[in-house]
Amino acid sequence: MVWLQLLVNGLVTGSALGVVAISFALIYATTKIFHVAHAGIYTMAGYLAWSLATSGVPDILSLLLAIAACTIAGGLIQYLLYAQLERRRATHLVVLIASLGTLAVIQNILAAVYSPNILQFPVPWGGNVLSLGTVRLTWTQILTVALSVAAYAGTMWFAHRTILGKRIRAVASNPFLAEITRLRPQSVYIYVVAIGSAIVALPGVLVPFDLGLQPYGGVTPLLTATIAMIAGGVGSISGAFVLAVGIAVLQNLSLLVMPGEWSIGVTFFIFVIFMLFRPTGLFAKGR
Repeated sequence: MVWLQLLVNGLVTGSALGVVAISFALIYATTKIFHVAHAGIYTMAGYLAWSLATSGVPDILSLLLAIAACTIAGGLIQYLLYAQLERRRATHLVVLIASLGTLAVIQNILAAVYSPNILQFPVPWGGNVLSLGTVRLTWTQILTVALSVAAYAGTMWFAHRTILGKRIRAVASNPFLAEITRLRPQSVYIYVVAIGSAIVALPGVLVPFDLGLQPYGGVTPLLTATIAMIAGGVGSISGAFVLAVGIAVLQNLSLLVMPGEWSIGVTFFIFVIFMLFRPTGLFAKGR
């Protein structure tokens, strides 16, 4: 029953990637900025939580404080970098390069402070295994799935049921109309990048609980999240989450027939072919 264990592992990985995807989709759909520095926020969250946990702070409090710090960091990136570039009428390419530069700065600071070696979280309970028939899951993996699904449900509720969520959707749909109706898009952009940073901090902490920390470990999850966002339909929170889970499951099941180093490339090739026939994404109308 190896395939069943691989399937479950794919669902665990996919749920975490789904949270990265919905946070990135929320930012991109609203600001139209390809926020590559999001990978740096993802990585930074894990290191902040690790620092707190190794200092004796309770695990749940470490997670909450890391989320709070990433929320502030995301808002500052929008306010101090992207907003300033927009005022100077910078092109999308300049903004992308600035975001790449921010990512490089975050990664190198983390590598200089913590070293580029893999760090393990001091959470002995996380490695405890629960056996469900032939399937084995650690408590960290179970927690990852539960909190990831909760984060997806919470994001959907926020986007459709709260005043700020509706304001964000209005700005994403028509920034010009939002400006003349005094919805203040610039302040909305700060909110949405801050909120997206808070969301991505969750898998940024939970995944290293299981796999450890590396300064440059956020790029691959962001790449997968980007593919999921595009294939799911830009602007569709559900589409981004579902496609991220689908990619992770496909990658894991492909290990049955090919070496692990080929699985990512083959998976992305399949989704490129998919995009040739459905370029607007699977859930292009959803949000």
